[in-house]
Amino acid sequence: MAVFAYEALDTKGRKKKGVLEADSPRLLRQQLRSDGLAPVSIEPATEKTKTGRRSFSINLFAKNATPAEVSLLTRQLATLVAAAIPLEECLQALAKQLQKSHLKAMITAIRSRVLEGQTLADSLASYPKAFDRLYRSMVAAGEKSGHLDVVLERLADYSEQQQQIKGKLIQAMIYPVILTVVAIGVVAALLATVVPTVVDQFAHMGQELPDMTLALIAMSDFVRGYGLHVLITIMALLVIRQRILTKPNLRLAHDRLFLKLPVAGDVSAGVDTARFARTLSILTTSSVPLLEGMKVASDVLINAHIRQALQEASERVREGSSLWTALDKTQLFPPMMLHIIASGEKSGELEQMLAHAADAQDRQFESQVNIALGVFAPLLILLMAGMVLFIVMAILTPMLDLNSLVSG
Repeated sequence: MAVFAYEALDTKGRKKKGVLEADSPRLLRQQLRSDGLAPVSIEPATEKTKTGRRSFSINLFAKNATPAEVSLLTRQLATLVAAAIPLEECLQALAKQLQKSHLKAMITAIRSRVLEGQTLADSLASYPKAFDRLYRSMVAAGEKSGHLDVVLERLADYSEQQQQIKGKLIQAMIYPVILTVVAIGVVAALLATVVPTVVDQFAHMGQELPDMTLALIAMSDFVRGYGLHVLITIMALLVIRQRILTKPNLRLAHDRLFLKLPVAGDVSAGVDTARFARTLSILTTSSVPLLEGMKVASDVLINAHIRQALQEASERVREGSSLWTALDKTQLFPPMMLHIIASGEKSGELEQMLAHAADAQDRQFESQVNIALGVFAPLLILLMAGMVLFIVMAILTPMLDLNSLVSG
């Protein structure tokens, strides 16, 4: 069967779009008419890739699946596979109940590849943005071991947990970012609008101004004269930074320096080491060899320096070193985490101990974020209050001096 993308009109004249499998366009038209739809256009949902293999991601369905969508699909597929239903029927049932066209197209295309004789892991490789290397490696291990349903359940749990961690991090960053933007905006507005109006009154009087007021006037002149230029420069630097980070050597140096920052570096290292431990735990539990699991687990990390250090650790393990010794030499893992991993190696329960180590690191991450927010927010409020107090005092001081002169 081939996969076709269609457009049709229902009985009320509303346009419907979707993806269906059929032996030919003529048979698909007949199927649509039997469903009460009037076909408008039918096109093969295939195109040639650089390797000559078929790809089902046409422009109409170019939207990528989100992590939340992939997690839900994984959970549903795991339930179907656990019911001992053949894989192609599981994928067909999953595609039928999907409402979003890009997801329906993706699952239908994957099913077509499975029907052609490919494994599920190889079929998922057509959508690397939705199903990363970790996902495909675990699916391949599940297919080989005959426990695909269990592996899919673990993948769904893992995906949901990663989304929770990401959500916590975003939620933790929203308040300080908004507070910082508001603080800078308020101070800039005062310097650009309120201060010049008040200070002009002193200039007309020819009064000698104190140093504090002169400094405020200089700051106000700078904001009015160069504020827009500074904003454009900052935006340009951010764009340049993103371009620079696309180069591997510069990205490696940047991430190495980032880890040395007082709080942000510790949080980044904690997130990545916890992710490595949890990913390695899931992979080894899914019968993926330790060396291959270490390589896959290091590939999903964000920080390039940590990724390189763990890839070097996998080479030490290949040469005969124990896992905890290799990780200890990276100087990235906290002592407690290394102790838990070492205990797991000695007791033969490495998978469970890796999961415990990841849980401990996640708790430490939450604690670090809470401490950072608890310190940052009051400091920013004090800084803003101090700046406003400086502006008020710089304006009031010459006014008080003028009143004293008048009364004298």
